[in-house]
Amino acid sequence: MRSTKTCVLLLALCGCGKVDPTPSPDAGGVKPLEVTAVDGGCPIVVEAWPLGAGTHVPVGTDLSWPSNPPSSGAHYPVWAAFQEFTSPVPRGYYVHDLEHGAVVFLYNCALWGGDCTRLTDALRQASASLPDDPKCSGGVRVRTVISPDPLLTDPIAAASWGFVYRAQCADLESLKAFAAAHYAHAPEDECANGVTTF
Repeated sequence: MRSTKTCVLLLALCGCGKVDPTPSPDAGGVKPLEVTAVDGGCPIVVEAWPLGAGTHVPVGTDLSWPSNPPSSGAHYPVWAAFQEFTSPVPRGYYVHDLEHGAVVFLYNCALWGGDCTRLTDALRQASASLPDDPKCSGGVRVRTVISPDPLLTDPIAAASWGFVYRAQCADLESLKAFAAAHYAHAPEDECANGVTTF
């Protein structure tokens, strides 16, 4: 149901087209449920993934997920603070953020081939476009995390519980649409802040 709403919202803003789902090389044969191409001036897709069990595992446990970036599944019992990080947040932490209804914005400068300012600016603006969250307090405005992620296969990505956004460029309108469509849609709809050191 949410994936249909996502396409309707993205159609209104950007234009959508269905793409044949194929598993990523590290997906273990698991395919996305739906892949939607988004018109944004470069290759952009939004993928709906089967939901993995939100099992808590000890910090430091080696984990793998079918999507890249991960969008649900096993994760650490603590989560990352809702803020921007300059060093990569380990995936086991930010998957827990997703379970709390966060949108995690990610980038891989090594795939961009230059100054990452345009990428990080777009991610900051997409986060800032979300309205204040009444469940948040203590200096937290919204449940978002911005982090580099060297494991990405695209220069820019975003994730929410069950959904992944992947792009070859910094397209602000489609990032904002993804965030608006998927914010606070997760099993644990809460805004307690997380940790800043890993």
